[in-house]
Amino acid sequence: MKIVIVGGVAGGATAAARIRRLDEQAEIVVFERSGFMSYANCGLPYYIGDVIADEEELTLQTPESFFSRFRVKVKTHHEVTAIHPDRKTVTVKKLSDGTSFEEKYDKLLLAPGAKAALPRVQGIDSEKLFTLRTVEDTLRIKNYIKTHRPHSVILAGGGFIGVELAENLCELGMDVTIIQRPRQLLTPFDEDMAAFFHAQMRRYGVKLLLGRTVTGFVEADRGVAVQLDRDGTLRADMAILALGVTPDTALAEEAGIALGIKNSILVNDKMETSVPDIYAVGDAVQVKHAVSGENALISLAGPANKQGRIAADNICGGDSHYHGSQGSSVIKIFDLTAATTGLSENDAKRCEFSVDKVILSPMSRAGYYPGGSVMTIKVIFEKDTYRLLGAQIVGREGVDKRIDVLATAIHAGMRATDLKDLDLAYAPPYSSAKDPINMAGFMIDNIANGTLKQWHVEELHTLLRRTDVTLLDTRTRREYAMGHIDGFANIPVDELRERLAEVPKGKPVYVICQSGLRSYIATRILEGNGYTAYNFSGGYRFYAAVMQDRALIARATPCGMDE
Repeated sequence: MKIVIVGGVAGGATAAARIRRLDEQAEIVVFERSGFMSYANCGLPYYIGDVIADEEELTLQTPESFFSRFRVKVKTHHEVTAIHPDRKTVTVKKLSDGTSFEEKYDKLLLAPGAKAALPRVQGIDSEKLFTLRTVEDTLRIKNYIKTHRPHSVILAGGGFIGVELAENLCELGMDVTIIQRPRQLLTPFDEDMAAFFHAQMRRYGVKLLLGRTVTGFVEADRGVAVQLDRDGTLRADMAILALGVTPDTALAEEAGIALGIKNSILVNDKMETSVPDIYAVGDAVQVKHAVSGENALISLAGPANKQGRIAADNICGGDSHYHGSQGSSVIKIFDLTAATTGLSENDAKRCEFSVDKVILSPMSRAGYYPGGSVMTIKVIFEKDTYRLLGAQIVGREGVDKRIDVLATAIHAGMRATDLKDLDLAYAPPYSSAKDPINMAGFMIDNIANGTLKQWHVEELHTLLRRTDVTLLDTRTRREYAMGHIDGFANIPVDELRERLAEVPKGKPVYVICQSGLRSYIATRILEGNGYTAYNFSGGYRFYAAVMQDRALIARATPCGMDE
C-alpha cells in the first residue's frame, strides 16, 4: 500500500509515524511545500522573543531523522498542485526548479493546515508588514528586528498568537500596541474574564485598542502607518498581522472534495472526505464541537495530532473515530496564565442553552503556605440538568492543573454538582484541602439544593434603579472606604447579627463582599432570620476589574491609549 501525505507539521507527521508503526511494509511519502516538515508551531513567538534561543529547537524532525526512524520519504519544498481522484495521483511541483511530476497513491491524506487571514485593504504588501504562521515567517520577523532594530510595533489581531507575540516583543523592549476588532482579546474567553488579562497586558506596557478595525497600511520612511476605522492613523516601525487563520483548502476544492463552513474540508468521524480513499486532518477540516455539537473550526495542535492518529488507524484498516473538539486552551501572559475549555457563557447562550454560572476567587495553595496567589474561576453549566458546559480560569499558578480537571469532567459527561466529590491531590504547596475545583462544586451544589441564590454583574444596572430591594456590602469599613458601589449600605458580616434591625424586612437583600465568601455567609445569616438573600457572584474584586476594563476600553485612543 502506498500512502501520500500532503503537509507535515502536527497532523501529517503524526499520521505518517502512526502508519509506519501499524504497517512496516507501507510506502509512505510526505510532500511539504515549506522547508520544514515538522516544527513547533506554538513555539514560534518564543523564538522571536529569544526565550527559545536556538532555531534548531523549533524543528521536531528533519526529513533525514524521520527517514532514519520511520523510513518515510519526506520531500520538502514540494507543493502538491492538483489531486486526480479518478486515476489516484497527485501533481507535485518541485519548488527548487519549477518542474512537476505525478505521484500515485492508494490512500491520500490531506494535512494542508491553515493560512494567515489577510484583510482586503490597501498596503497589505508592505515590506514592513508581517504575518506569523510558518518557520519562514518567524525567521523573516526575527531578521527584520535584528537588522532594523525597530522600537515600536503594531499587532493587528489579539488572538493567541497576537497575545504571545505582544509579550515576547515587549520583553525585547519594544513599544507594543494591539488593535483588535472585538472589544476584547482572546475571544474564546468571556468579556468579564478578559478584564483580568487586559489589565495584565496594560500593566506590562502593552497598549490596547479594542473594538477598532484596521482599514489600511501606508508605508513610510520611518515605519508604517496603520489606518483605523476611526481616530485616524497610528504609526509604528513595523506591523504584524495576527488576524487568525483560514483553512487552506483550494487544492481540495479543485479536486471536487466537499467543503463545509468557511470552505473547510468536510470529514466524517473516521476523518474520511467525500472522495473515497482520501482523508483529511488538522486546521483545514470541519469538526463537531464536543459540547455544543455544532460544526466548528478549531485550530489547535492537540486535535490535529489526534486526528492524524485516527486517520492513520483507518488507513491501515482500523476502526477509530474522532469525537469532536472541546477547544481546551492555555496561554501564558507574562506571569499570568489564562485557560479555557468547552463553551464560553456567550457561546453557550448563542447555542440556546439555559445557562448558569459560578465565579470564585480561591487561592492556588493553602492560605497559610507562602507564595500562593488568587485565581479567578468561572464555571458554566446548564440550569436544571447541571450539565457542565465550559470553564475559564485566570491566575498565576495552578491554572493549567485545574482547567485540565474541568476539561476531563466535561469530556466524561459529569454534572457540575459532581465536582464536589472529586478526590484531588492535596499538599499545602500545591492546593488546599478543599481544592478550588471542589469549591466550585460546593457552590453549584448549594445552588441545586437552594442554599445559595446568586446575582451577577449584568443585573446591577437594574438593581440600582429598584426601590423594592436592599443592597448590602458586608466588607470591612476600611475595604468599603477604599471603593464601593454607590447605593450599597455597609454592614460588616461580623456585625450583621447585631445590626439586623438596620436591614428592612420584606425586601430581598442583594449582598456583596470582596470575593463572595463573606457575602455568602451573610446570606445564610439573613436567610436564617427570615430574609430572602442573593449573593454576588465573583465579589467586588471581580466587579471592579470588569468595570475598570470597560472604562479603559471606551476611552482608549491612538494618542492616549489606556491613560
